[in-house]
Amino acid sequence: MLDQAAIWLQYALPQRALTELAGALARRPLGAVTQRAIRRFIARYGVDMTEAAQPDPAAYATFNDFFTRALRPGARPLAQADLVCPVDGAISQCGPIAGDRILQAKGHDYTVAALLGGDAALAAAFADGTFATLYLSPRDYHRIHMPCAGRLRRMVHVPGALFSVNPATARGVPGLFARNERVVCVFEGDVRGRRVPFVLVLVGATIVGSMATVWHGVVNPPRPGIVRRWDYDERDIALAQGAEMGRFLLGSTVIVLLPPGCAELAPDWAPGRPVRMGEAMGRWCA
Repeated sequence: MLDQAAIWLQYALPQRALTELAGALARRPLGAVTQRAIRRFIARYGVDMTEAAQPDPAAYATFNDFFTRALRPGARPLAQADLVCPVDGAISQCGPIAGDRILQAKGHDYTVAALLGGDAALAAAFADGTFATLYLSPRDYHRIHMPCAGRLRRMVHVPGALFSVNPATARGVPGLFARNERVVCVFEGDVRGRRVPFVLVLVGATIVGSMATVWHGVVNPPRPGIVRRWDYDERDIALAQGAEMGRFLLGSTVIVLLPPGCAELAPDWAPGRPVRMGEAMGRWCA
């Protein structure tokens, strides 16, 4: 009942206004107010600052600076694996894509095309493929890294709602990840001499002030309410495995899509399992 009440409240709240206000405050250097907010956040969520490149909370001028903090060198060594986990967090769901449908939670799924902003041609490349939905809690490290080396092909900003993406909301809001605002990043990898597409979808949420990528900077705001697309075929943007590709300014969820017959997730990957950036996620099998 408490979960259902929280979901009803999200329908009633002005999601966009709250998110834009939170984003504006998080971007501003507010001195003692910022410092107090950072320290309370660390205490409330048990953030491990010993992993940060800058462990002193007082060194961060804005809340966003703190929230997107870098890790100290060596804090996340890369596993010897074809595919490594792109984020710190927990597995919401993972496994095979059933035709064109991705499992969200028990009783809920959504289509690949809906997730990708209605791009049926791109969605077809992932029918019967593999997916992993990774939830980043407030305490987690909020930079996103490459699961494998890849060349950027295009990026799409899809407008949408701003529901929370915590596990309770995933169980209660149909089509959550295909309804929320998101940034779709399409890459191409080289697998044994064959070009293989893969996608990282950055899903927005309530109070997620913005999402950014290393090649574009902040993608949102602005939020014009229309689908925006960028094509990078004429630019050579290649990122190595483990390289940073983006970040959340206040956290959310990342969905990884892999094509059929190409990849297998690690045997111990299952819903609810905590994960850390750089650990083995799977292998190429083609």
